[in-house]
Amino acid sequence: MKILNLYAGVGGNALHWEKDDVTSVEYTEAIAEIYKQNQPGHSVIIGDANAYLYQNAHKFDFVWSSPPCQSHSKMVKATRHASQQGRPVDMTLYQQIIWLQHFYSGLWVVENVDPYYGVLQPKGVHIKQVGRHVFWSNFDLGDIQDVKRPKGFINQADVSGKNKLQEWLGIHYDQNVYYEGNHCPAQILRNAVHPKIGEQILNKAKDKRGLKWEK
Repeated sequence: MKILNLYAGVGGNALHWEKDDVTSVEYTEAIAEIYKQNQPGHSVIIGDANAYLYQNAHKFDFVWSSPPCQSHSKMVKATRHASQQGRPVDMTLYQQIIWLQHFYSGLWVVENVDPYYGVLQPKGVHIKQVGRHVFWSNFDLGDIQDVKRPKGFINQADVSGKNKLQEWLGIHYDQNVYYEGNHCPAQILRNAVHPKIGEQILNKAKDKRGLKWEK
């Protein structure tokens, strides 16, 4: 299957997609390098995922997009995080959902956190919540099994936490990368979708297209 993986991060969702033709787009070069280390068989583009989607979606069978989640997060609202004060919710999430629904002919999934304001559902779009993740899609995802997170998951905010999350995800690297100016070396790992969830969703897409996969 020819797959476009947007806002790829460290590649948690795509770690078990090694047998497919995957193009991933990530804006931050240091994060993209981690993706490349862990998934050398994928093509990785450093650039604007949103722009790449609209220009290139037609080249792919399946699109996965994980737009930035900060403005939707329950944690941001609960803590009244200073970086979000006076800022509206980033509507890129819903812009992509609506565009994919109406202008893209392949299968697609858009992922984000469970938002503090409640899930918005455009007419005709499927929604599936798995743990802290919400998935919007144009096909029924059916039963997706969650993966138990490490104890104190949300508070894993130091190098020790980074190591625990690396083991949990199966993604390993030595460098510390700080996302959007914060000082938490584990943040880019907490943002990731677990590989077992990403694998289940891709297999659902393959079922929809009538493709075989190893069970």
